[in-house]
Amino acid sequence: MPERSQDRIKQALRDIESAQIQEENGFYEWACFIAHQASEKALKSVYQKMGGVVWGHSLSDLLKGLADQISIPQNITQAARSLEIFYIPTRYPDGWSSGSPADYFFIEDASNAIDHSRKIVQFCKSILAG
Repeated sequence: MPERSQDRIKQALRDIESAQIQEENGFYEWACFIAHQASEKALKSVYQKMGGVVWGHSLSDLLKGLADQISIPQNITQAARSLEIFYIPTRYPDGWSSGSPADYFFIEDASNAIDHSRKIVQFCKSILAG
């Protein structure tokens, strides 16, 4: 598999832009989900740069897998944990006892998710830069 970490990090940055657009238009659940996806892509770009292959969507697990080779700051671990909750319930109504995901996410959720994702993406960019 060719090494394409720069393509992944570029898409992660674009995903953050997309999350911002979703937030601005009131699609808070999607802003949260996209922020999670941006972080996942960024973390997977680091694995690819290091020659690793990784599967899964847990940001915390992805960070744990890197911890043997990279010092992970506590704020990055906390940001990943905060984003973890957005993978499933932002998309599926059966994640809730009633209503749809749009009923449960608010601008503060989206704003925080985007901020956390930016931290993770910038952290990964700095690793890729050397």
